[in-house]
Amino acid sequence: MPQGQPTSVPDDGLTTRQRRNRPLLFVHTGIGKGKSTAAFGLALRAWNQGWPIGVFQFVKSAKWKVGEENALKVLGASGEGGTVDWHKMGEGWSWVQRDGQLDNEEKAREGWEQVKRDLAAETYKLYVLDEFAYPMHWGWIDTDEVVEVMRNRPGTQHVVITGRNAPDKLVEAADLVTDMSKVKHPMDAGQKGQRGIEW
Repeated sequence: MPQGQPTSVPDDGLTTRQRRNRPLLFVHTGIGKGKSTAAFGLALRAWNQGWPIGVFQFVKSAKWKVGEENALKVLGASGEGGTVDWHKMGEGWSWVQRDGQLDNEEKAREGWEQVKRDLAAETYKLYVLDEFAYPMHWGWIDTDEVVEVMRNRPGTQHVVITGRNAPDKLVEAADLVTDMSKVKHPMDAGQKGQRGIEW
């Protein structure tokens, strides 16, 4: 492990070992590709540790077949690592608001209520809240409530939130924030998404 020097040592009374094992809130945001991909990579590590994983996919269509879903479900059912539950909340693309916005908003709220129930019950060790930054950015879900729930979640539950335009209050509350910036993308040159790369 690389040995870095912390900019400050918290005055929280915890030992280094206690601080190492505290639950983390991750935010993957920005306009670049790879936010969800990084979160699912983290889910692979969690699966290998035997952690129960809950994936909550907000706003993206329930009909959309993503490769990570199939792979993680197969791994979760293998009996060799952690379990994986996959929940889909949306009916349309997260970056395009369509006429069905009210349906999406309702489903996002329902999904958030389920996440809150699971956090209270300590159902999972890792939560992937995929594209969850969008419902907060659009005002469908109250960011202050999300921050409060995350700060007060019981146990050692890790949460990863992905999506563009993560609200400032969420970024401030998070332990780890990665802003994916785009330098180049094939779609800029008119190339459509392709199997094995985008899904």
